[in-house]
Amino acid sequence: MNRSRFSWVPKILLGLTVLFFYLPIVYIIVFSFNNTRSLTHFGGFSLQWYTKMFSDRTMMEAVGYTILVAVVATVVSTVVGTLAAIGLSRSRRVLRNIVEQINNLPVMNPEIVTAIGLLMFFSSLGISKGLGTMLLAHIMFCTPYVILSVSPKLRSLDPNLADAALDLGATPLQALTKVIVPQIMPGIVSGALIAFTMSFDDFIISYFVTGNGVNNISILVYTMSKRVNPSINALSTLVILLITVTLVIVNVVPIIKEKRRTKA
Repeated sequence: MNRSRFSWVPKILLGLTVLFFYLPIVYIIVFSFNNTRSLTHFGGFSLQWYTKMFSDRTMMEAVGYTILVAVVATVVSTVVGTLAAIGLSRSRRVLRNIVEQINNLPVMNPEIVTAIGLLMFFSSLGISKGLGTMLLAHIMFCTPYVILSVSPKLRSLDPNLADAALDLGATPLQALTKVIVPQIMPGIVSGALIAFTMSFDDFIISYFVTGNGVNNISILVYTMSKRVNPSINALSTLVILLITVTLVIVNVVPIIKEKRRTKA
């Protein structure tokens, strides 16, 4: 009796939680179409801030740098992290445990500490800050996340799977690409998505390792936050749209492939 009386409480709490998380996003999207500079009063529908955003060279350069760094860092960290995880799975238990603990340090370490460490490292080597240092930094902090995503998939595999492929005549490369990689593909995709998100979203490390003229979206938004610029809302809306489309593709494409495979 009492349970049925208060069964609506969890639903209300869930609704308030969803509203708390998604209301700011809806607010940004709505005011990106505002015809005034006000961020509190909606004066009418307009696309002027999207027009100004695309005509702003600085903003477009920031978008280009962000996408370039995120894509390159994702590809490199996914390849390196996957190969490292496969190598660790074939290593001795003591060595694997030591390397896994070392791999956890960048994940657990506060970003500000990592940023200062990278800044001092590049400075000690005399490397000028710019696109190269930002790219190296992003690859460095994205790779551990890929290893963490791929390792559980490798632990769930039969340890004799690669040896069986070799006994059946496959070369080591064929055993890796046609046997091991397809089995751990969900972990690889998850690691790649996490790496892309971490790189695309990063501000603290990027701010410390970048140089003059090389800014990503996070740094650009930070520098523009001190003055009212509704173009930020337009840029944020496009980023939200990009993420939404990516998530839809990642979740829908496997379903379509599975349906086609079932029909075949």
